[in-house]
Amino acid sequence: MKKVLLKLLKIVGILVLLFVVAVAVIYFTGVGYKMKPLHTSIENISAEPTEKTLDSLAKAYVSQMSLEEKILQMRGETYTAGLIKMLTNFLGKKRFPHVYVGENERLGIPAWVLSDGPRGARVRDKSIDGVTTFPVAMARGASWNTDLEQRIHEVIASEIRANGANYAATPCINLLRHPGWGRAQETYGEDPWLLGEFGVAAVKGIEKHNVMACPKHFALNSIENSRWVIDVSVDDRTLHEVYLPHFKKTVQEGKPASIMSAYNSLNGEFCGENQRLLTDILRNDWGFEGFISTDWFYGVYDGVAGIQAGLNVEMPVQQAYDPEVIEKAIAEGQISEAQIDSLVVQTLRTRLKYALANDQSDYPLEIIGRENHIALAQEAAEEGMVLLKNENNTLPFDSKKGKTIAVIGRLADVENTGDHGSSDATPVYVTTPYEGLVAYHKELGNTVELHDGKDLASAKALAEKADEVILVVGFTHEDEGEFIVLKRETMEASAKAGEFIGETRIGGDREDVRLLPEDEKLIKSLGGLNPKTAVVYIGGSAIDLSAWQDEVPAILFSWYAGMEGGTALANILYGKTNPSGKLPFTIAQNQSDYPAFEPFSEKAEYDYYHGYTLFEKKALDIAYPFGFGMSYTSFTVDSLNLVQPELLSNETLQVNIQVANTGAMKGKEVVQLYVGFPNSVVDRPNKLLKGFQKIKLEANEIQTVSFSLPVSELAWFNPEKQGWEIEAMEYELWVGTSSREEDLVKTSFRVIKKPPVSAEL
Repeated sequence: MKKVLLKLLKIVGILVLLFVVAVAVIYFTGVGYKMKPLHTSIENISAEPTEKTLDSLAKAYVSQMSLEEKILQMRGETYTAGLIKMLTNFLGKKRFPHVYVGENERLGIPAWVLSDGPRGARVRDKSIDGVTTFPVAMARGASWNTDLEQRIHEVIASEIRANGANYAATPCINLLRHPGWGRAQETYGEDPWLLGEFGVAAVKGIEKHNVMACPKHFALNSIENSRWVIDVSVDDRTLHEVYLPHFKKTVQEGKPASIMSAYNSLNGEFCGENQRLLTDILRNDWGFEGFISTDWFYGVYDGVAGIQAGLNVEMPVQQAYDPEVIEKAIAEGQISEAQIDSLVVQTLRTRLKYALANDQSDYPLEIIGRENHIALAQEAAEEGMVLLKNENNTLPFDSKKGKTIAVIGRLADVENTGDHGSSDATPVYVTTPYEGLVAYHKELGNTVELHDGKDLASAKALAEKADEVILVVGFTHEDEGEFIVLKRETMEASAKAGEFIGETRIGGDREDVRLLPEDEKLIKSLGGLNPKTAVVYIGGSAIDLSAWQDEVPAILFSWYAGMEGGTALANILYGKTNPSGKLPFTIAQNQSDYPAFEPFSEKAEYDYYHGYTLFEKKALDIAYPFGFGMSYTSFTVDSLNLVQPELLSNETLQVNIQVANTGAMKGKEVVQLYVGFPNSVVDRPNKLLKGFQKIKLEANEIQTVSFSLPVSELAWFNPEKQGWEIEAMEYELWVGTSSREEDLVKTSFRVIKKPPVSAEL
């Protein structure tokens, strides 16, 4: 018996040892993968080849490939190996790994590597601990500064290159329909014009450093908890006028290398398998010549349908683009090898341009997190912060000595840069609100006291004795962000049930847009104790302030402000920097006035109206208007002038207006141009944003701001004729500092001739 037990123990020991060795091999293989070069050199081909040369080169490569090699160009890594690499890096190193796609060693074609990058390089080299981390996109949308956005993406792209990647899954330009959307923080706001302008700026910044930009998610992706399963219904006019203009502008003016398809289905067809969306509109109507990749995992289900729709690449691993399935479909005549050739050529001719750019030496690891990059992160945080309320000039607080400052709230000293999904970035460091305020007051010798707000009695005592009170409230990645569950079946069951069916989840949509109960209780308890009180909101979208906004004199939206958010916050609160952010969305007075929003749902219908167009059309009361934000100085706009008040449909409207800083402090103002359609023969919004500029003015300075707006931008989409039409009629023109009428000056102009009704614009 003893011998049998010893033998069994020996066998068990061997099995345990083998298991440990296997786990170790898998782990170290996953995290210790070999870095691959992304560059190639081809004899007699320059680093800046012509489009014709790239097309010929791609076709030559494809002609030498077997069908198996072509299919390998159409998907990410193998399922098992790719999954192991991602899991071991996520769990073991808290790092997003390099996923190498499209390599063909036989022909000398290098791979390409995707890095998410909405707020910083997601993929990291093994030797570094962090990257420059910017405020979330919504915060940057609130800056209304497209020049700043381009500079931010130039830094992100350069750090992506330094980390050994060359493909950026950014910008996200999905439209914000409802503030509860979990990934609202990744986009720029509720308005198509604003989204389009920021999309173009982001793409130009990325592409400057030979990184392939990939705007996402094409299209109508703005519900997170059901993203893999939901079918979005939308009529043709709404699709073209509301949910596609920003993608069109970004494609045609930004010229990105790639586009990412969305998870959801559109009018019954998944976006990754939607021929009308991917081929008829994107390629044929808009002239897109790059390649289309799926969102990661569950981005396409029917590989044959994906090929027929014009989907180039399945990411990050092979699921639907199965060689056996594709070969069988070719044999049965469902698809042809020529279709495969076309898709691979589209991808190759695009990415070879970047592979031939022999400039990797320009992007050493040392550029990551360097001083000017971090300074830009601080600048972005300051420019995006929005001052919503400032009764009795509560802000800025005085920068005097001998004071006690109370910083109260559970988020006051938390490193909180946004959600922990695909858009996450690992910062070099994070300056929390409390740390930023401590650093600011150190030279003044002031006392900054921190309180988490849990014990209301002691928090009240601190608030009453302090010279200033800063209440820090809001959300973290646990409350909103990318909705992460491991199984599609979990999301499917939850959508069917209308509620979450599962045990664990990360992030997701907010079903209630109020602050958490503990935050509201904190504000109500402390808000009236000290006249020098400011509420600082951290989050990614609009909130319902109705329960507490009257309790406090000052409210500042600081968003998820990136690695230097605390420094920026102190500078804003104490007047070192004048706030200049503007809301990129409307805040409702009653959250029931927003469009219908059911996070767990199998179906959704997107209407023509949302945001400020909805509130204005229905004459609903709002809390704060689109484009609104206060300053420590004051601005006026007047002397609105049209160079030509009557125009032909092929001409451009030229607008001039004077803007004056009438206060005592230098500052920045966002001048916004809107067009109204009161005489239209079809139902149209009261007005639409059609231009904006952010300008800097010294105290008492006056500037003339000029806008140029092609009349073609005033067209509406006629679904019956499947074309755009410009109406010959009188239009309203509004220019000012927010979307509300009291902040605008008004005039009108006339378009006196229509284009042909079928004209495509």
